[in-house]
Amino acid sequence: MTTTAVTHIAALVTNDPSLGDGTPLGLIQDAAVVIDGDRVVWTGETSKAPATDNAVDAGGRAMIPGFVDSHSHLVFSGDRTQEFHARMSGRPYSAGGIRTTVAATRAASDEELSANVAHYLAEALHQGTTTLETKSGYGLTVRDEARALRIAAAHTDEVTYLGAHIVAPEYADDPAGYVDLVTGPMLDACAPYARWIDVFCERGAFDGDQARAVLTAGLARGLRARVHANQLGPGPGVQLAVELGAASADHCTHLTDDDLDALGQGDTVATLLPGAEFSTRAAWPDARRLLDAGATVALSTDCNPGSSFTSSMPFCVALAVRDMGMTPDEALWSATAGGAAALRRTDVGRVTPGARADLVLLDAPSHVHLAYRPGVPLTHAVWRGGERVR
Repeated sequence: MTTTAVTHIAALVTNDPSLGDGTPLGLIQDAAVVIDGDRVVWTGETSKAPATDNAVDAGGRAMIPGFVDSHSHLVFSGDRTQEFHARMSGRPYSAGGIRTTVAATRAASDEELSANVAHYLAEALHQGTTTLETKSGYGLTVRDEARALRIAAAHTDEVTYLGAHIVAPEYADDPAGYVDLVTGPMLDACAPYARWIDVFCERGAFDGDQARAVLTAGLARGLRARVHANQLGPGPGVQLAVELGAASADHCTHLTDDDLDALGQGDTVATLLPGAEFSTRAAWPDARRLLDAGATVALSTDCNPGSSFTSSMPFCVALAVRDMGMTPDEALWSATAGGAAALRRTDVGRVTPGARADLVLLDAPSHVHLAYRPGVPLTHAVWRGGERVR
């Protein structure tokens, strides 16, 4: 293996408060990072950097950890442009639109679905996302859910079984029968490909009792829990997530004081998905309220063809700062270290010795430009696992 130093970084975000300026971002000025193989082995000031085999001059640009996108739905086919157009013309979003994508996904070939996943992963990587979770949920049959997860697992390690996205059309009159399928034969077929189990605990999808049955069945099979919770209105999702020790409760748009207390006192991460609110003109999640309650907050794209068709973590950072009460520092932390926490990962989301060398060099002197210059492509270079991929 050869060592590489990236030097003359204007401001390095390490996400280690023991480094640099002592803030949660652990900012180091005029910094350097040394990579050995797929790991970071040294960080500090450029003037103190050890000798290496190779060197890259950052030219006074800022560097951040690779974004960790902990919530997406990339195994799909079809297009919902007409739905989006209609919604922007006044029709409210509901969970039922998922059925359109289910039909298209079932009809697609394995090759088409795999190419789609690869396309959106590459699109996200181009914008600095180096770790990305994705889910099933657009098949809703044993065969289609299992193949979705098999395809996803060929592209990413963070794979989530979401058979409980909505009740499959064939079971519209028998939701209890569908829950039995999701927790029985479908789970048996899907568990070997997944790390996580998820459920859409929401009106129009699954109620609290159904969600509990789904999650406990997955936990018994060794999968870890995540929950789509409190997106469209108040509900039991957040409380259930905390009770069952879920890694994250995702959306968290409509929270009671009890929900806030549960998230603040537990270790379930509140994952906010501002792309969904942007694309549906819904109320924004109140990140300030969550942070002040002591909750750990992550930001993610929720990339999906219906309610949040964006793969851009920088865009979500800008929305969180502009509309959700987060500071630029908090939003960046949530899009990197927060996402890592939501995936229970300690090897990504930070730039410290021992971490995976997932690095993003910004074409800007500070990470604040992610919110300061919204919509501007600021990703200058990306390393993933020590390999420069852009």
